[in-house]
Amino acid sequence: MIANTIKKSDNIPVSAGGTDPEYFDWQEVWYPIYYIEDLEKNKPTTFTLLEQDLVIWWEEKNNQWRVFEDQCPHRLAPLSQGRINEAGCLECPYHGWAFSGGGNCEIIPQQIAGGKAEKSSRAKVKSLPTKVCQGLLFVYAGKIENAAQTPIPKVDVLDENSNEWICLNTFRDVPYDGLTLMENVLDASHIPYTHHRTVGNRANVAPVELEVLESGKWGFKGVWEEGPRKGTLGRQETTFIAPGMMWHDLTSKQFGRTLTVVYATPIRKGECRLFARFPFKFSSPLPKFFIQLSPRWYSHIGQNGVLEDDQIFLHYQERYLEAKGGSANFSKAFYLPTKADLFVFELRSWVNKYNAQLFPNATLSSALNSEILLDRYHSHTKKCSSCRRALKNLQRIKVGVVLVTSFIWASIFFMLLILDDFNMTLMTFLILSLPVGVVFWLLLSKLEKQFYQGREIPPRNLLNN
Repeated sequence: MIANTIKKSDNIPVSAGGTDPEYFDWQEVWYPIYYIEDLEKNKPTTFTLLEQDLVIWWEEKNNQWRVFEDQCPHRLAPLSQGRINEAGCLECPYHGWAFSGGGNCEIIPQQIAGGKAEKSSRAKVKSLPTKVCQGLLFVYAGKIENAAQTPIPKVDVLDENSNEWICLNTFRDVPYDGLTLMENVLDASHIPYTHHRTVGNRANVAPVELEVLESGKWGFKGVWEEGPRKGTLGRQETTFIAPGMMWHDLTSKQFGRTLTVVYATPIRKGECRLFARFPFKFSSPLPKFFIQLSPRWYSHIGQNGVLEDDQIFLHYQERYLEAKGGSANFSKAFYLPTKADLFVFELRSWVNKYNAQLFPNATLSSALNSEILLDRYHSHTKKCSSCRRALKNLQRIKVGVVLVTSFIWASIFFMLLILDDFNMTLMTFLILSLPVGVVFWLLLSKLEKQFYQGREIPPRNLLNN
């Protein structure tokens, strides 16, 4: 077992998780559920938080995003299957009951004139508190009266001189729990091996001496004095804000300041939504210029590849841990002999100390096959405005390539039939359009596949690697 020293601090932040100092309540938390840029104001969007199905919609009257329980109180039809009607209310698809932003029923079309059934508390939809912060829509899962006193988990420094930061954002629904995700991203020592040839390199492996500086129900803070790449990048600080946020903070002379910010929003047992943010404050303006040139969808393809480096084995790892007793027995299930595992030890100790096991009464499903685990379309593309639009445009271009190539070859055939004399240079050019069109179509198809499915063999396992 790793020995660690906790240094007390007078600046411990206000924490989420309820008022009981010995118990962490996963309901009493603000969770991010969507990037604002991926939401559409003209139709409802779904999300599942802590096994509760929700519907997200834009209330134009109050210029606000609303989140309801996705059940009409009438016959429990999903409101997400409905529409935002002409009056700006969310309308049930089954019988047309319509609800305003606070969850109040405004109309029941089937009742007689003068009826007041919509005034009953039973006609009201449960509405969850919402806030927009740093480009994310946050929802409060617990008691409404506690929302105002509970802090939104965020990196305050991103609000300071915000124009100096350039930030890459991505998200994905991943097939493992939020705690498994937190355990993974807190562990910087896995990067050279797991992510070799993506964002890591085995040549950079070195001893990792971590230190925990302070901890509590709110989470913990720690430091890696030497830092990544054998100390060439400088000191790295790590903060975990319970239950599902962490960030690494690294400042180097070569690159400037770099943050790695990750949220884990629990969907259900064995599934969470990962939000990853990579804010940079470069010492030179040139890297910022080139990052801004890169389309969001293109960076998402690369970031999905990085996530898939460990997607499969994390899915299995948490099942093996559950079979060995879960967090309650982690110190026996895991062999943690070095300080490189100190943050993992601290996270699992936090779970045990504050009885913060996620979905304690549920069990994980049987392991999924690799094809499902590497799915990109349902876990990301269809929910991402940038990738969804890029895929649609790519498919249109593919159709255009086929049509243009077919037209050219039809023209060649027609020319051969009606012309006795034709320009050989032009004919050669037209004939070459077929292999060019085929190659272009194949390249587009290869790119298209990356919106649907990840690679089965990670770069670290490629031959001659």
